[in-house]
Amino acid sequence: MHRPIIGITMGDAAGVGPEIIMKALKDPQVFETCKAIVIGDAKFLSRAELFLQTGLRVHSIKSPEQALDQAGVVNCLDMDLLPESLPYGKVSPQSGDAAFRFLEKSIELAKEEKIDAICTAPLNKEALQKGGHHYPGHTEILADLTATSDYAMMLSSPKLKVIHVTTHMGLIDAVKSITAERVYSVIKMAHDTLKKAGYEQPRICVCGINPHAGENGLFGYGEEDAVIVPAVERAKQQGINVVGPLPADTLFFLAVRGDYDIVVAMYHDQGHGPIKVLGLDAGVNITVGLPIIRTSVDHGTAFDIAGKGIADEKSLLEAIRQGIELAPKR
Repeated sequence: MHRPIIGITMGDAAGVGPEIIMKALKDPQVFETCKAIVIGDAKFLSRAELFLQTGLRVHSIKSPEQALDQAGVVNCLDMDLLPESLPYGKVSPQSGDAAFRFLEKSIELAKEEKIDAICTAPLNKEALQKGGHHYPGHTEILADLTATSDYAMMLSSPKLKVIHVTTHMGLIDAVKSITAERVYSVIKMAHDTLKKAGYEQPRICVCGINPHAGENGLFGYGEEDAVIVPAVERAKQQGINVVGPLPADTLFFLAVRGDYDIVVAMYHDQGHGPIKVLGLDAGVNITVGLPIIRTSVDHGTAFDIAGKGIADEKSLLEAIRQGIELAPKR
């Protein structure tokens, strides 16, 4: 059986990243289906092991070639960027910078084909900014460092998949930035991604921007007719199975019921809210359009519970599983 190499970035070491990684790598199915390499700081994995008592042994390495393919061993490409005294649960420029460096290193390894996919533990956006890296989040860093201009955030859970036209920007700016070209591009990315995942003819539905999808011009300033309808019609002409714009307040119910395979959301909260209502531990974040595979947990650093050993690893396990599925078979 082919076992791809999955690079797991530690994220912000002051958050729950180290402990959910150790918990996830205790699952025997992870070892059976992939070769995991953590890109981060080995001493923080060891610190998490002190209170988790998983029985795993942390093995510090400097390159993927040094990794041990043994059950019970956690291989960590140890960048050793942080002091042992770094406290849990506090925003730190040091941990923000380190989280960026871990991701930067993983992208380098993926480009060199030394790892087959990247799976990211959460970083803290405030710490990232204070560490000197002015990005809204993981997605934008990945796009910048891979020179990718056309990309989208997709959230995937067992009952619902959502892809976003806009993500990390204020609502007024988001609405202004929605164009027919962008909506079409995201519909196409949704179609192509699900086709690669084995969907014969993906069923795609597109949200409106305004309440009731504008109600024929009653709400808003005609945004649906101006930017969404042309994109949907263009996609239909290319044989893509897509409908919309439809009112978001009922569309997500229909998608969860099974009428559609994926929803195209216009802005961050329109898409994130329904996914998170279904369960914070169920969602996985996938960056679509990159030249490398990247999946992620769909939750934050959880500073309030970091270091207590109670963080749930289910979202990370699902992100690893989807990374394995999407990884190229070299």
